[in-house]
Amino acid sequence: MIYQGKQKIWADYQKEIPDDHWYYVRSCIRQNFFPGSEKMFTKITREDLGLDMYENEHHTTCGGIAYHCDTIPQETVMTIVARQFALMTEAGYENYCCSCITSFGNYIETLESWHEFPELEARIREHLWKSCKREFNKPKYVAHTSDVIYKHRNEIAEKAKFRLVDKNTGEPLRGVEHIGCHYNKMFPSKGVGGAEYPYVLCGMIESWGGQVVDYPERRHCCGYGFRQYHIRANRGYSFANTHKKFESMEPYHPDFILTNCPGCPYFLDRWQYVTAETEGKTYGRNGYGIPVFTYEELASLVLGYDPWDIGLQLHQVAVEPFLDKIGIEYDPDAKYLGVNKKDIGRPSLPEHMVCF
Repeated sequence: MIYQGKQKIWADYQKEIPDDHWYYVRSCIRQNFFPGSEKMFTKITREDLGLDMYENEHHTTCGGIAYHCDTIPQETVMTIVARQFALMTEAGYENYCCSCITSFGNYIETLESWHEFPELEARIREHLWKSCKREFNKPKYVAHTSDVIYKHRNEIAEKAKFRLVDKNTGEPLRGVEHIGCHYNKMFPSKGVGGAEYPYVLCGMIESWGGQVVDYPERRHCCGYGFRQYHIRANRGYSFANTHKKFESMEPYHPDFILTNCPGCPYFLDRWQYVTAETEGKTYGRNGYGIPVFTYEELASLVLGYDPWDIGLQLHQVAVEPFLDKIGIEYDPDAKYLGVNKKDIGRPSLPEHMVCF
């Protein structure tokens, strides 16, 4: 009976993810933090997986950051979202795929609100028509891009040139997965595994040969929190939240951290530098930090793409120890070469954290 109950609970938090034909929208901040991630997502889905991943150059921000920072009202955000859906409709698609966690939560909140309050949807349709003479169909499916990679994780494993296994010991690498709050906490039924047991990143780690590490603050916020960071006086709260996570995971000695949110990899990466500089403490072995990857970056690595083409040189925490563990070859002299092979400059090295 207990087992059957658990099976029922788990079944309630599975989601249908279509195989193909996606209307894809980028994040407004991801391409500023780790720009290679979205580039690699389209490359993997189109070239390695052969998917129809359509992108429209006219799409805009979803307005989610401004909404969560209380600078624009909800109906304005919904009108922006309606325009995005109109572009999808005009392109002939019905499966909507977004790169940003906050956008994902924003789209789901909008659709759920329209379901509960049809008069609100009618008002937004009127706003959209008055503003830009557009109409829209609501998407049949809304997925986050990590859902798509999760859906095809085993295909990626079959094509993989590397596995998340220590080449010297044969042991699986220990990975910490960190789920963006707006993916699974706002509407748990819309994410794979719900709020407490999200599996979208765990599934990738396990399929690619790694071992998932559990620790007490696994579901704690990365520290971004919008008002915690965008208001300068509140940034101590952002750092404190991230610091709490690192203190909690430290005894478990993870080899890497995997994320699916625009802000999470940035803050989990950068606040390690701040901790090292302010407290003289690092959380990886031998003075290194714990490398933080997006799911596109990790998928690209196991598929054999060049680390610098992926954009890993933009990470604060050194990635080279991780690459060495699984046997990925790289040219250290090419790390800071731009697309035209010109030197883009070297960052100043931190005083207390080992970097290359």
